[in-house]
Amino acid sequence: MEQILSHFSLLGAPTRCRGLGEGHVNRTFCVETDIGRRYVLQRISREAFHDIPGLMENISAITHYIAARVQDPRGCLHLVPTVEGRDYHVDQMGEYWRVYHYVEDSICLQKAERPEDFYQSAVAFGQFQSQLRDFPAATLHETIHNFHNTPDRYRIFRKALARNPLGRARNAAQEIEFALSHEKEAGTLLQQLEAGELPLRVTHNDTKLNNVMLDARTREALCVIDLDTVMPGLTAYDFGDSIRFGASTAAEDETDLSRVEVDLNLYRCFVRGFLSACGELSAAEMASLPMGAKLMTLECGVRFLTDYLLGDRYFSVSRPEHNLDRARTQFRLVADTEQKWGRIQRILREEAPLQKPC
Repeated sequence: MEQILSHFSLLGAPTRCRGLGEGHVNRTFCVETDIGRRYVLQRISREAFHDIPGLMENISAITHYIAARVQDPRGCLHLVPTVEGRDYHVDQMGEYWRVYHYVEDSICLQKAERPEDFYQSAVAFGQFQSQLRDFPAATLHETIHNFHNTPDRYRIFRKALARNPLGRARNAAQEIEFALSHEKEAGTLLQQLEAGELPLRVTHNDTKLNNVMLDARTREALCVIDLDTVMPGLTAYDFGDSIRFGASTAAEDETDLSRVEVDLNLYRCFVRGFLSACGELSAAEMASLPMGAKLMTLECGVRFLTDYLLGDRYFSVSRPEHNLDRARTQFRLVADTEQKWGRIQRILREEAPLQKPC
């Protein structure tokens, strides 16, 4: 670590390096120096990201863009350059490393301890949309190809279903039927984008609460982190993935489906925070938000089901039907969303003009 850190322009000499966070993709460390400065060191996963230079170009561009538009330096991440002036270092093993300034006086929650925490995550991701509203989204690299291309996820799913290499399809008949019955909706948002009805935006694409830094004293939103999946997309993607993960009443791998539903109070809370911070949306964008929640959940369920059919190659598992359980929870959320569709749309209409906390 000392050799890696010697390539970066740190203030002071490193005296301590310890693991940080609970991420499963990159390796992350907190570095302290002899003058009390703290930094975040990360080794970027070559398995997950195949164009790391392009990924780092994205991060450098958007962090510099946001930094010029916020007063509190904690309002965005700041890369530490290498001694050669680059944004990252490649070691002798071909591993990619980067360093951020530590976001001081902040906390990061793995799950909401109260509705206000979920509200503040909504504010953070809404602010992210607002800060990058005029950024040329099309200039960003696609760090994971077809990441939210739901029709392509279905293409991969059908291919896996046809192969059925482990014979697992017989254990997932209901889930397969559910997925196929919803395939006709998969391209809804992309069709609107292609028709020019929805604008291309800069999207985060991993809008979980643990990717938000909160002020340690006020617990108000500071900034979003984990910018590796930032790329061109739709507002509905970020909104939808937040609802999928944060408004569910149960864990992503819950086996008792009677405990799984969309919590409309949490849904309202996120809508209120997101709309208060994201700036003006077009009528079509506003209308697309509930569909974003439905399609991001459906897409995730299809991905879990695909991985189950192929033998759990992508998502880590701790039991034989772990990915099938995950698919079931996502499809249960989709079904519950459909049952509550009228109320979900009504909440959006009711909250649109409001600017008050949850």
